[in-house]
Amino acid sequence: MDLHKRTEPSRVADDRSSLTGFLQYQRETLALKCAGLTADQLRRRAVPPSALSLLGLVRHVAEVERSWFRVVLRGENVPPHWHRPVPGRFAEFDVDSADPAEAFEIWAEECARSRATVDGFESLDTTVQWRGEVYSLRYVITHMIEEYARHNGHADLLRERIDGATGE
Repeated sequence: MDLHKRTEPSRVADDRSSLTGFLQYQRETLALKCAGLTADQLRRRAVPPSALSLLGLVRHVAEVERSWFRVVLRGENVPPHWHRPVPGRFAEFDVDSADPAEAFEIWAEECARSRATVDGFESLDTTVQWRGEVYSLRYVITHMIEEYARHNGHADLLRERIDGATGE
């Protein structure tokens, strides 16, 4: 994923292009928030008492991409990328010794798989069943936009505390 560019979504696209464009824009926004930082800065928990870090957010969205697009939509049985030492705890946020290059590579791979999954669905209204619930592709993409937008707000605060950078 290019950490230095962001593509504006079309203002006149159909539903599918609009939703996928906004999702990609949110992905690129997180990448921009991380651009130009050192490994230590990416790992920094800059807004105490929160344990969030930019690297933790990248690892988290990689897991969210994996779970919604591969597990829910495609029915794949794929384990998390980062082992949870304590049940119920999100291992992706444990970044003290985490490798940023690995995290960004895994995230980029998951995003590519997610785009391929979306491309493989004929309609936004196509549904799947997972754990007794029904989900449409439209719901999953919309949820992912919300997920990224929320975490991009966290990334704004983290980045500002790390080096003072602000902006969209």
